[in-house]
Amino acid sequence: MGNARYLPPDSRAEGAAGHPAMVLTTTILASSLSFIDGSIVNVGLPAIGHGLGADGAQLSWVVNGYLLPLSALLLTGGAAGDLFGRRRLLVSGLVLFAVASLLCTFAPTFGWLLAGRVLQGTGAAMLMPNSLAILAATFDGARRGRAIGIWAAAGAVGAAGAPLLGGWLIDAVGWRWMFLMNLPIALAAIVMAMRYVPTGGGDAKPQLDVPGALLASAALALLTWALTIISEARMLPMRAAIALLIGIALGIAFVVAEHRRGDRAMLPLALFHSRGFVGLTVLTFLLYGALGGVLVLIPYVLIRLAHYPALVAGAALLPLPIVISVASPLMGRMAGKLGARLPLSIGPVIVGGGLLLATRIPSDGNYWTGTFPAMVVIALGMAGAVAPLTTAVFASVQNRHAGVASGFNSAMARTGGLVATALLGGVLAASGLQLAAGYDMALMVGAACAAAAGVVAFITIEGRRDL
Repeated sequence: MGNARYLPPDSRAEGAAGHPAMVLTTTILASSLSFIDGSIVNVGLPAIGHGLGADGAQLSWVVNGYLLPLSALLLTGGAAGDLFGRRRLLVSGLVLFAVASLLCTFAPTFGWLLAGRVLQGTGAAMLMPNSLAILAATFDGARRGRAIGIWAAAGAVGAAGAPLLGGWLIDAVGWRWMFLMNLPIALAAIVMAMRYVPTGGGDAKPQLDVPGALLASAALALLTWALTIISEARMLPMRAAIALLIGIALGIAFVVAEHRRGDRAMLPLALFHSRGFVGLTVLTFLLYGALGGVLVLIPYVLIRLAHYPALVAGAALLPLPIVISVASPLMGRMAGKLGARLPLSIGPVIVGGGLLLATRIPSDGNYWTGTFPAMVVIALGMAGAVAPLTTAVFASVQNRHAGVASGFNSAMARTGGLVATALLGGVLAASGLQLAAGYDMALMVGAACAAAAGVVAFITIEGRRDL
């Protein structure tokens, strides 16, 4: 099992960076693109649907068109950074994300917008795991826990603060501008990466697991499409059943292929010899699935049922970044000293309580008595989980697999959101009382998943041994 003080093979080069604070700033800027874009689009869904004539099922693909390649290719992105150099993959991902944002901005049809979202997800899959791996290689011990706490807090601020700016842009000049705001962030991150981030990567012979990446992508695409159809139809159509079966078969083929490739696989199955890593994987899928669903639904319901302007709906999420930005660094330090088991057991249960509180939102249009208490409780729970989870994942595997572990954990977070959003297609297509009823049911399921994540953490994480 890994030790937080033992760094990846290239750590001497990266850890010797003369400007660790600037490296931290660079990783925050880079990863914030993914956090910001993933949250700001949730506020823009009603405006996009109106502007491009998209229905509820199509709107779910505005989210999933981004999450699908992000989930499937994060594994490849992390492994590629280990093999070819993390700075190179980081900068390439930033460039692709910027170009894709331009495509989304000027998309003439829904199909072009979806293409841009897929390219954005691909770029994010390159920059996300490598920004974290660079961070882990630059800091060690307690400094790593503090740095990850700051990184997590900054990401949370960007993710939940962006809808406020996005809502203002949507109300003032239109939804296309929310994609254009990515460009200055991407440009600043590229310049800083080239200036402050040393070159570095693994010492293995460069070779990528192309069959594994294709199998994972195809399996996730088919499963997501099938779940979207089932959610919208509220039954199991034949085409969805066939897609499910093929997707499951491709998933099994992916596991077999990875087993045969051994350490050359983009997802070495040896990672799962760690009981802690398995538990953290399940926890991540459940917790981020619950959170991803609610972050899509709450702004949508506030706009559709409570008739909030986009700006106000975006502002409704502000308690999330404020609370997490204050509490995440503290929880990162606590996890570094005391272990991750307690915060990762309690935090998800608190999130579940917040999701139950959020069921009051459709019937209580008052922000302070309906939305605000739920968002504060959800934020408190997530603050207890975000930084300890990231630290525990790095520490639960051998350090030569740091990039792969980072990519896989991020993939599980996005896959949880991907599955949740696919299952929300029917809710997004509903209106009136049906929308309110579907919203309540979705949040109760999310609360159960979050609570289950806490139970998994308590059973599988073994305190200091996992850090």
